[in-house]
Amino acid sequence: MDVINVDFRREKPAVAQETPSGSTAKKLIVTTIVTLVVAAILYYCMLPALNFKAIELYFYLGAVLGTFIGVFGLVTKAYFRPEYTEYAKNKVKVPIVLIIVLVAVVGIGYLVGAELFRAKDYRDLITVTEGNFVTDIAEIDFKNVPLLDKDSSSAIATRTLGELSDYVSQFVISDVYSTQINYKGKPVRVYTLGYGDVFKWLKNTGEGIPAYIIVNMTTEDNDTTNLEGELVRLEKPMKFSPSEHFNEYLMRHVRFKYPTLLLGTPSFEIDDNANPYWIVPVEDRKIGLFGGRDVIGAIIVDAVTGDTTLISTSLDGKTKLDTTEFVTDEKYQWIDHVYSASVLNEQYNYYGKYINGFWNSLIGQSDVRVTSSGYNYLALNDDVYMYTGVTSISSDESIIGFVLINQRTKEAKYYQQAGALEDTAKTSAQGKVADYGYTATFPLLINVGGEPTYFMSMKDASQMVKTYTMVNVERSTIVGEGKNPKECMENYIAELAKSGVYVDTEVELPEEPNTPTVELVEVTGIIESINSATTGGETYFYIKLVDNPAYYKVAFSKAEKVVILKAGDTVTVVVEKDATGDIVAITELK
Repeated sequence: MDVINVDFRREKPAVAQETPSGSTAKKLIVTTIVTLVVAAILYYCMLPALNFKAIELYFYLGAVLGTFIGVFGLVTKAYFRPEYTEYAKNKVKVPIVLIIVLVAVVGIGYLVGAELFRAKDYRDLITVTEGNFVTDIAEIDFKNVPLLDKDSSSAIATRTLGELSDYVSQFVISDVYSTQINYKGKPVRVYTLGYGDVFKWLKNTGEGIPAYIIVNMTTEDNDTTNLEGELVRLEKPMKFSPSEHFNEYLMRHVRFKYPTLLLGTPSFEIDDNANPYWIVPVEDRKIGLFGGRDVIGAIIVDAVTGDTTLISTSLDGKTKLDTTEFVTDEKYQWIDHVYSASVLNEQYNYYGKYINGFWNSLIGQSDVRVTSSGYNYLALNDDVYMYTGVTSISSDESIIGFVLINQRTKEAKYYQQAGALEDTAKTSAQGKVADYGYTATFPLLINVGGEPTYFMSMKDASQMVKTYTMVNVERSTIVGEGKNPKECMENYIAELAKSGVYVDTEVELPEEPNTPTVELVEVTGIIESINSATTGGETYFYIKLVDNPAYYKVAFSKAEKVVILKAGDTVTVVVEKDATGDIVAITELK
């Protein structure tokens, strides 16, 4: 009998791609609408330049494409139903390919601008010429020497803000956007105000910012009490600033007017009529897609009205203004900050690093140089120059020279000068007044009879200037110190002479402060009690004498021996003859 073999195994049919119910077109339309809404919100917040040289544009496009992919997955329920995954993948192939293309473009863009291949182009971003210190930097007039640094100026600005009594606690100084400028031939620092917090913004944004602050950084004489701030109230408040939100936010306002331009960090300035403006640098990437950051112009924004003026070098190669306008046109002479210190520092470091090519910067390092640890600003010829020391890349013990770069025109000059680093000079200066614990401002370079000299103000814990020092650049052990610039200069010249260096300076020294003559009297008595209090970083002692109703007040920094006094000691205090009140200031403690 024939045996019939029956195969009960059944062949599995091919699995068909699962398709979610509903029209694919409808799902794509919903996804597109949601993506467009998200794209609009992202653009409003991220503000990318519509420029292929803007790296933020690629992040923005990647985020939009990623949103499309994510939303389509939600609409098709592919995240919850694995059987729909293949269907969803097939429909978002184009966005995925576009993301891959964006990544490839960014990678290639960085590669074609790599320093390895384009070292010469990075070096040539800035042109540096050799300068002569004695002829280029005249012996500075002390009436134009900034006696404050940013921290000291900010402390004064904060105190000055108290004059805005009708807006108590509503505003703060915007220290980030403070700018040192030349105003009517004098170096000052200008501060815009910012809203205290989001609730104070909600309360005041309708009216805007009512004032700004000017801090005078020089004094006509040696009286440092003249270094005060001025609160400038505006007839019409500032409506556009980095403190605003929505359309009055400065960078959003500028971006909507110039959607394709690469924008730098804005600076706050005032013109010769004290009108407030924002100066927004217009940047370019001159090497590859993203390398070689440079400034090619500026956008001037009226802080009150929002009106803008574009001054730039051939943004389209045809119709824009030439950069010489920054140099020759009188109506733009008040602008001091077009090139930020960070851009200038970056470009000079490229120049110093690749002065003899890329491989020399790694092997041999012949003539390779870099800027030192900080910078300061020097007022020359009604312009503001960034100053920084230059040191060999193989040594950080001393400078080999220094560079001055004009922040309006980018004119750069290098001065060969061996000497102490700025940090070394600060240490020498602080050692001169170590007993008081003062700290030095970042050194300012001045010319004293042809001798390159670091000039520093010495500050107490409350950032108030107490005294001044000068340190010779070449010989950092030569230090002069004085309670005012006149005394400091005289002592410095005397110290130079002790070391065999004789200078014939033509600097016009300011006169001593014209202080009215005050008759002093001595008061002697037995201490009944002595108390102390600290305010503004200074400790004050209050001495009560037996059978005397007054408390005599003296600062520790003016009479250190006060700390050893106690009840029962006999003491003599020198005070003004006509001084009255419960608390009387001591002129001298004996």
